[in-house]
Amino acid sequence: MRNITYRQALNEALAEELKYDENVVIIGEEVAQFDGAYKVTEGLLKEFGPKRIVDAPISEAGFIGMGIGASMLGIRPVMELMFWSFAYVAWDQIINNAANVRYMSGGLTNCPIVIRGPANGGTAVGATHSHTPENFIANTPGLKVCCPATAYDAKGLLKTAIRDNDPVMFMENTILYNEKWDVPEEEYLVPLGKAEVKKEGKDLSLIAHGRAVITSLQAAQMIEEAHNISVEVVDLRSIRPLDEETIIESVKKTGRAVLVEESKPFCGVGAQIAATIQDQAFDYLDAPIKRVSSIDAPQIYSMPLEKIQIPDAQRVVKKVMEIL
Repeated sequence: MRNITYRQALNEALAEELKYDENVVIIGEEVAQFDGAYKVTEGLLKEFGPKRIVDAPISEAGFIGMGIGASMLGIRPVMELMFWSFAYVAWDQIINNAANVRYMSGGLTNCPIVIRGPANGGTAVGATHSHTPENFIANTPGLKVCCPATAYDAKGLLKTAIRDNDPVMFMENTILYNEKWDVPEEEYLVPLGKAEVKKEGKDLSLIAHGRAVITSLQAAQMIEEAHNISVEVVDLRSIRPLDEETIIESVKKTGRAVLVEESKPFCGVGAQIAATIQDQAFDYLDAPIKRVSSIDAPQIYSMPLEKIQIPDAQRVVKKVMEIL
């Protein structure tokens, strides 16, 4: 078992899948000669050559559309976005085409494309570079959405996503790129649609995805040390498909739920999970479901204010104590 960064885990996943399947290609801005804007594709051009690691012009509408077309013809493109915020100029290609081609062709045409890149605030790059669109994407039938919180999950989920015959939207976090976790040397896959209990507990469930999982683990430790309250942390890992069974099992065990996410609250992922819990586990609840999310405003450019906008462990602790 090695202790490697989130960035390195993604790089390993890409390299392994490029070796595994000659139809896998990587396309995006600066992915080749510059080794990627975040160095996730470092060394891949040298190893696999310019036909499989392809620099694209600054036109997301163009190169995402090209990738979707290629995927319909049997290629497995992995498209890198410098920010997921830039996907909005390719919304027609993603929402109208990638999401619907298999359904509208009666299952005759697959679209095995992965679109990946950072989807997060917290780095003081302004509102137009800080979107967290997992709720937008998950609202669209035909698209799958992953938000890995650890290097282990980032590698395993990305490998699974590349092998999937449906379009998978893979949302990373720039703040996690340099964080390290234990990752086995042997090959492994993490299934889509399978949440993981990152920490067992009996008094309350924190349900989160992406970097909010790390925030929830910090909050759980603070609560247990200060109040001797046992907190369970559930990592969704993928938003769609959503592992409702693991969520409901956790809530039935603890009787309380706080939903944590870095995206905005209105029509958010937490709203969907709250409805699911209300529908399937209402009789097990000992307190109202609570949510912790980013403050509902365009992402703030000022770093001190943005730190307040995005949920931190203290805000999660405060919300937990409201229902305990």
